[in-house]
Amino acid sequence: MKHKTGFEDGMELTQKFTFNPKVGIDNPALVTTDDPEMVCRPVPRLCRLCRSEGESFGFYLRMELGCAGHVIRQVEPWSVAERSGLRDGDRLLEINGDFVDHMEHSKIVQKIHASGMQVSFLVLEGSDFERARWQGVDLRALAREHSGGEQCARPRLCHVTRGHQDGLGFTIATVEGSKGRFSLTVTSGGPAEKAGVRTGDRLIWINGDHVADLTHCALNKMVKKCGDGVTLLVLDSASEERYRKRGIVVVPAMAGEHNLLHRPRKLYLVKGPSGYGFRLGQERLPLRRIAHFMREVDPDSPAEGAGMQDGDRLLAVNGDPVEGLEHEDIVTRVRKSGRQVTLTAIDSQGSEFYSQLGLTPLLFSEDSDPVTPLQEETPALTAPPVENLQEPQAPLAKPRLCHLEKGIAGFGFNLRSILDEPSIFIGQVAQGSPAERAELREGDVVVEVNGVNVESEYIEDVVGRMKEGGSQLTVLVLGPVEYQQYKQSGTPITADLAVSKQAEKPEPSSKSFL
Repeated sequence: MKHKTGFEDGMELTQKFTFNPKVGIDNPALVTTDDPEMVCRPVPRLCRLCRSEGESFGFYLRMELGCAGHVIRQVEPWSVAERSGLRDGDRLLEINGDFVDHMEHSKIVQKIHASGMQVSFLVLEGSDFERARWQGVDLRALAREHSGGEQCARPRLCHVTRGHQDGLGFTIATVEGSKGRFSLTVTSGGPAEKAGVRTGDRLIWINGDHVADLTHCALNKMVKKCGDGVTLLVLDSASEERYRKRGIVVVPAMAGEHNLLHRPRKLYLVKGPSGYGFRLGQERLPLRRIAHFMREVDPDSPAEGAGMQDGDRLLAVNGDPVEGLEHEDIVTRVRKSGRQVTLTAIDSQGSEFYSQLGLTPLLFSEDSDPVTPLQEETPALTAPPVENLQEPQAPLAKPRLCHLEKGIAGFGFNLRSILDEPSIFIGQVAQGSPAERAELREGDVVVEVNGVNVESEYIEDVVGRMKEGGSQLTVLVLGPVEYQQYKQSGTPITADLAVSKQAEKPEPSSKSFL
């Protein structure tokens, strides 16, 4: 396909001009102007990606130092991404019609994952993106221009429960002259109308299947076999026509409203003396998928108090999706979370419901805040062991010898103590800081600083010792529970017992394979 740069129009103008020796060349193509409307504006491209179950889209999305925007990298040959027209260096402007250039990298990755098997990207070539930013072009307005400036309503996900007398309360008709397009007529006061379906709506999707691939006869057979209910994705006719003209495939991830029966829950757990009180199990699903389920929830445990139920499926840890991760990867994330963790989960019935629809439940996750915030004086407790989230009685844990190199914003943590008493512990640890990379954790008790025991020193003295080391700092620490175990056993805490933790250098970019 020919890539239009704007130069072709200039060539056409050179075909017609007049030459007068008295006034010189009259050639519009050679006229210079400061009019911004005459400057060639970059043209975004729409890329539609559709993958199969178990298949990746085949590209990396990156945030790179010294490079603005969300960058498409390493587009795999013959992949879904390459076939869609994505190119290395493209910048991502929109996902399913939503402008995302201003969003955090992690949020964009979640948005792509939540789109399921199909997603639409609006992208701008890398050089065009850089030039547009240099010229001060409003990228949001540029994306809006690509859509013709028309606003499109969000589709709606409606679960219709069959009534005893009036059935589902809707009929389906083919849009005249359009193959694979269907409109709905609803019965006044019937189940469909109560679920949010309106007469004249276009039917986009039913029980996990896009209707564009179905005939009217096949669609009616599907509705008759749907049992007690059916889930529809619908959209008003005017918006459906606008999306169609723009070439955007309407998918459930774009839905603005829904009345689905099941919703994921956020569980806010604060670790107790015996751990969180549940076991995490990994199970293999069809098509090589991995799922993780919470089992054996202990009575009166933090897990039970947060509302966890046996058989709940784990969807995310601290907002990060866990689909496709191995058991060890998830437990590592929980451990790094310290004394508290937020788990997103859904009950077994909800998991089955969304699996049948081919949707990720994370699209419909609750966004409420925790009911009981943590108090500052609550001590940090150790994270669960790798193989089991129920913490058994174990031999004395090894202290950690953490090596830090000061960054631009310092070491990335602060110290706390009890008024007028020795014993210093770690306060807040900044995300992405040298302290976090060296595995310092909030609540850790400081035993040594640069080889000197400071257990009997006050906070002013400990801060002074840390400053003496300049840009390098070595601290020997233990979690509060382990520290008390050492004291009760009478075992001295020394660096000889420690596991060394070297702060890793930060990655130069954020990078996610999709």
